[in-house]
Amino acid sequence: MKQKKMKLKRSLLVILTLMLGSLAIAQNETKIVLPQSDEHPSLLIKQGDEILIRKSINESPSLKIIHEIIVQESDKLLAIPCLKYQKIGKRLLDVSRECFRRVFFLSYSYRITGDEKYAKRTEDELLAVCAFENWNPTHFLDVAEMTLAVSIGYDWVYNYLSKASRGKISDAIINNGIKPSMNPKYNSWLNEMNNWNQVCNTGIIFGAIAIKENDPELAQTIINRSFASLPKSMKGYEPDGNYPEGFMYWGYGTTFNVFFIIAMEKYFGREMFLMDNMPGFARTGSYMLNMVGPTGKSFNYSDCNNSAALNPAIFWFAQKERNPGLLWNEKKYIITGNRSLRNDRFLPAAILWGAGLKFDAVVPPKSNLWVGQGETPVCLMRTSWTDKNAIFLGLKAGTPSADHSHMDVGSFVMDANGVRWACDYGSQDYITLESKGVDLWNKTQFSQRWQVFRYNNLSHNTLTFNDSLQRVEGNSKIDSYADNKDNIFASSDISQAYAGQVKKVIRTCSIVDNSFVTVKDQISTLSTPTKVRWTMLTEAEPKLIHCQNTIELTKNGKKLVLKVDSKVKVTLKTWSTQSKNDFDASNTGTYLVGFEAQLPSNSTTTLLVTLTPQK
Repeated sequence: MKQKKMKLKRSLLVILTLMLGSLAIAQNETKIVLPQSDEHPSLLIKQGDEILIRKSINESPSLKIIHEIIVQESDKLLAIPCLKYQKIGKRLLDVSRECFRRVFFLSYSYRITGDEKYAKRTEDELLAVCAFENWNPTHFLDVAEMTLAVSIGYDWVYNYLSKASRGKISDAIINNGIKPSMNPKYNSWLNEMNNWNQVCNTGIIFGAIAIKENDPELAQTIINRSFASLPKSMKGYEPDGNYPEGFMYWGYGTTFNVFFIIAMEKYFGREMFLMDNMPGFARTGSYMLNMVGPTGKSFNYSDCNNSAALNPAIFWFAQKERNPGLLWNEKKYIITGNRSLRNDRFLPAAILWGAGLKFDAVVPPKSNLWVGQGETPVCLMRTSWTDKNAIFLGLKAGTPSADHSHMDVGSFVMDANGVRWACDYGSQDYITLESKGVDLWNKTQFSQRWQVFRYNNLSHNTLTFNDSLQRVEGNSKIDSYADNKDNIFASSDISQAYAGQVKKVIRTCSIVDNSFVTVKDQISTLSTPTKVRWTMLTEAEPKLIHCQNTIELTKNGKKLVLKVDSKVKVTLKTWSTQSKNDFDASNTGTYLVGFEAQLPSNSTTTLLVTLTPQK
């Protein structure tokens, strides 16, 4: 009786999912019909695509570098033990990601070289993870990445696999991947607008396509559901292409999104409706291009680190936009980043999506200013694309309530003379915080999240009034900007972030005469005197010269002078970056510099900070 009830529940769930998928498809005026083909491979490549890939490798020195790295790493993988089930905290994610790297590298090497030793090792890795009891559905990213890995491996070495191995692997895709995704306990990501939606939908739809001949009805259900769900996250790129969760999460969510689109192209022969009315997504390659400064570091606002590395998805956008200039940074990473490339689980995709691109057509971008609005508005400006000593300045607006955001409204970063002078901590490792019981994902105004040192406005390059936190519900955009001959600037009214603390705050960041940076704050106070704190995070050693309202910063034998100009008295200060909380990172080697001032009631004050790199 109990089994009959469970079967009835599953049937109702399938029917409901089909109905929702059908409704979404009808709204998008697209009818999805599964092709009558059991051909393998059908994920990302089809039989015969290897010819063009080999040709492109032979003709392109850049792609040849990537190919050789993949094959060399595959050879190393032949001699190490297969993966084991090992969770860190609540996550199996490290195992899932390493499985993806191994299987993608090995199965690529098999398809391009034809050497069966890579197929054999792919089979061994697949059988090892398919023997796991589960893929950790309580943290569904783990399931999604594992399902994607196993599906690609299954599809790409399918003709090598024995019948028994095919059975074990396809059963695991269904039981450990697809079926948990249909359990409401685990699939809240279907209605999210963030990277979880992109990653989880992609992993599960790859599983559905991989096992389509075994269970066509299940595959149809999953495909319909994914087409109804994925556009929700793609709308987050509107209107200009900047990703709400920042640079690092772009590399995650967008890459999986592109995997999804490519799968549709290969399987159905077209993108379906996914790119219709999505101009922001089509433009997002330019966002990533502009987010990296001449130091090679990204503007790492929110939960992002500042490392910048190859993004295979950019190759796809360069193809789609017919704009090889998007590869300006990627070309440099290929030449200089061999060590990091070896650990990039997405690396084979760079060859799949870069085949046919002309790398000699990659030229510097023409514009020194890029602005994106949307949920997390940013402005990115620079003095040159080719001078490694160029000035780079990034300004962030937005809201602390966005996914992965910090209380960093109005924050900025700055590069000059090959040094990142104004920095951002980015995120702290989630596991170190979760292991201490920190309520990390609660974003209400007085949640524990904002007690984390790196996450509140006191540690960011922005303002603090009366030692208070920014308002979570506050929001702002880039209100004005221009690229004039002697002044590149952007301005944002960030008042909402300080509602109830001051009447109005307008921050303007500029590059003047291609020589120095200014940060100007126009502050209108309420009916009581207000203390303002201006901070900048840096890795440079500070020297305070109080009589001149000047701070000299020194790093790597180079100097930057910070000078404050104001009609009110300011007190130069440094603040400790060592927190008293036992859950905070140590933050060694960093300094918080700036000043404090007392602003009169019912007044408007202008604070002008000049940041001048010394030649």
